Amino acid sequence: METKELELYLNDLLEVPRFKDYCPNGLQVQGRPEVTHIVTGVTASLALLDAAIDVGADAILVHHGYFWKNEDARVIGQKHARLKRLLAADVNLMAYHLPLDNHVELGNNAQLAAQLGLTPTGRFSDDQLGWTGTLPWPMSLREFAAHVAGVLQREPLALGDPEKVVRNVGWCTGGAQGYFDAAVAAGVDVYVSGEVSEQTTHLARESGVAYLAAGHHATERYGIRALGEHLAQRFELRHTFIDIPNPV
Repeated sequence: METKELELYLNDLLEVPRFKDYCPNGLQVQGRPEVTHIVTGVTASLALLDAAIDVGADAILVHHGYFWKNEDARVIGQKHARLKRLLAADVNLMAYHLPLDNHVELGNNAQLAAQLGLTPTGRFSDDQLGWTGTLPWPMSLREFAAHVAGVLQREPLALGDPEKVVRNVGWCTGGAQGYFDAAVAAGVDVYVSGEVSEQTTHLARESGVAYLAAGHHATERYGIRALGEHLAQRFELRHTFIDIPNPV
């Protein structure tokens, strides 16, 4: 399919105009005009670019792309290396940040819920990026942390009483520790995010709401892969998901 057709479809599917984001969503680096093979991955690192080009990608689709707000605009250092690699290979780079977090079916929050067996019940943040849901049955924080570790293949940092019984869960993938206050106000038993900050420990102790920091990368692997699978099925494109390990 044509690159422009693919971008227009994704912009509509993910409702890009709804979001005031920290980076441009959509086509970030222009490559060849036709796409038959898409590679998806979490972050447009040089390692992902090299792997995608090696398998013959026409377009690379990521959650974390380039040109972030307040970053140095100069094309030097690693930015130069990455852009040079893409332009030399004539490969498109498309990135979707908050629109991918939010999508009700293919988004990071929706896909994390599916992986963990959570039943979504609502949203708790003003921007609708924080989700609430329930576990199939009550379990201790220790048991829930073990379940998360088994699914994500990464041991989460658990803050709270290990024997605390949890059933109502709040979550937002990635670097969303800033939503913890809103999750507490929403009345959840435990909040799951990717990252943690120094002050998070104190809020968990004082509020009695447990916190699981399950990894920024680990919690955001599933949305971009689901999006690639959707495109492959709908447009008969070849799709390859490439996971570049990241312990953060």
